[in-house]
Amino acid sequence: MKISSPVSFFLIFMITAAIVEAKNLTAYEVLQSYDFPVGLLPVGVTQYEINPSTGKFAVYLNKTCDFNIQGYELKYRTKITGTIARDRITSLSGIQVKVLFFWFDIIQVTRDNEEMGFSVGVISADFPVDSFYESPQCGCGFACAILSGGSRDSDHQSFVSSV
Repeated sequence: MKISSPVSFFLIFMITAAIVEAKNLTAYEVLQSYDFPVGLLPVGVTQYEINPSTGKFAVYLNKTCDFNIQGYELKYRTKITGTIARDRITSLSGIQVKVLFFWFDIIQVTRDNEEMGFSVGVISADFPVDSFYESPQCGCGFACAILSGGSRDSDHQSFVSSV
């Protein structure tokens, strides 16, 4: 391939560097780089893919995952997709929330200062960002450490690197 100008070389170098850098981060660290807390994803991410130019991503879990948080029942499929930008995840697929007796797809997540917004279309709910500083665990959410006799604050998760 012939590089016609220093600008072309620089652009190719920067895109390659961004892709290499993203491959060295965990999915949880990628979330943080877009100003989201790690707790949006449960423990169990096995790999992820992201296009740094478009923000389109796919995250893979080792199994389907469900748990309760603040009175809401959540379900994560083994593959979660969407488009991420700073403080906004759109076109989200693979995460559902139970409201009353019905399951809804969470289609958008936003961050506005210290508030996280979750939208299922016509209905949305806001929660404090600090509710998501740790990753929940399948089955028991954030209560796992409390159920096992520990405290939530002392339960640090070891995150799985991407492939």
